[in-house]
Amino acid sequence: MGWLWAIIVGFVLGVIAKAVIPGRQHSPLWLTTIFGMLGAIVGNAVARAAGVASTSGIDWTRHLFQLIAAIIIVFLGDMAYMALWGRRKQQQRQA
Repeated sequence: MGWLWAIIVGFVLGVIAKAVIPGRQHSPLWLTTIFGMLGAIVGNAVARAAGVASTSGIDWTRHLFQLIAAIIIVFLGDMAYMALWGRRKQQQRQA
């Protein structure tokens, strides 16, 4: 069940991050989900380092760290995706 929750949380974080970032992102949904999962992992690590990883009730601070990390990772990941694959797709269209 742990992996299933990781995929669900990664998907939700990735989609929210895509919605927050202005402009159009070109990375596919499966890659956005992976970026969201990475954002959750990084956000948990930052929350743990800040001493707010486990609080009573809902961990809003931890979730905020996860979302911020997901936004950064989705933004950078989409830039990398376009740098690697965007040129190839443009070249294929021109040919």
